[in-house]
Amino acid sequence: MKPANSHKTEHADPHEQHNPVPKIVLGLVAGLVVWAASYIWTERADGLAQLGDRRDAQALAQGAAGGARVADGRQLFAANCQACHQATGQGLPGVFPPLAGSPLVTGDPVVLSQIVLHGLTGPVEILGTTYNGAMPAFGEQLGDAELAAVLTHIRSAWGNQAPAIDAAAVGAARKWSASRKDPWHSDELHKLAGAQ
Repeated sequence: MKPANSHKTEHADPHEQHNPVPKIVLGLVAGLVVWAASYIWTERADGLAQLGDRRDAQALAQGAAGGARVADGRQLFAANCQACHQATGQGLPGVFPPLAGSPLVTGDPVVLSQIVLHGLTGPVEILGTTYNGAMPAFGEQLGDAELAAVLTHIRSAWGNQAPAIDAAAVGAARKWSASRKDPWHSDELHKLAGAQ
């Protein structure tokens, strides 16, 4: 038998209320859809590069016409090298060597080209600290012009003042060591100097 006041101890069953989306929210959504559609409809694909990578109209026109694309060494460094050597070129102490002030970077371009083409393994001393790791090869990922742009960037950034390396020099380095499949060992670096 139920107590007489049992209906007072139970909560009422929930029921859905009629709460429409506010008209201001619907208006904002409709406005955004209209703006997006009009932007897509009116924006020209061949318009000026006011956003994006900031290339001027002439550089974009050359690229669209099949002209040679100029490699950006800073951008390539950021995409391929910065994770280890850092944006400052200081590397990570005891783990990845610095590029700023490094004699391998500012020294013989043949040695530097070969390291980037095929990689480097084994202990190497840079600025008084020994690093024992492995640098990956970039010869299969990047072309001669791209490698030259990266090498030129690191040879002129962070206080480094070494001459630029052109794509022809990287191409010659690639051809000279075309049969090499393994990374260079740090003991072999002295053999590379002036080897081409």
